[in-house]
Amino acid sequence: QVQLVESGGGLVQPGGSLRLSCAASGSIFSINYMGWYRQAPGQERELVAGITSGGSTNYTDSVKGRFTISKDNAKNTAYLQMNSLKPEDTAVYYCNADVRSWYGIHSMVANYWGQGTQVNVSS
Repeated sequence: QVQLVESGGGLVQPGGSLRLSCAASGSIFSINYMGWYRQAPGQERELVAGITSGGSTNYTDSVKGRFTISKDNAKNTAYLQMNSLKPEDTAVYYCNADVRSWYGIHSMVANYWGQGTQVNVSS
């Protein structure tokens, strides 16, 4: 089993910054992909940013130039640096990862979610 634990959410004023962290632990052989999603009240969950094992990144248009995703392979941790925050960035932010684990002599990739961390942008 693999656990994803997010941290770093909170209340920030418009124009401010926050840094989210997502630490993966458990039976990990490799992490193929880590991503950040968010879900605002009454809205569907959407992909915010993702990063592959090779370091390629992708962002939703609304956060390009403001958010940066990165990872520390040694710590199995992904980060989301959020700058120039806007009220419309208010949401619960979830970490997601595709993780390869060994089960005896076989390996398998499974998808995992964190429990979410609340980000509120308000004056």
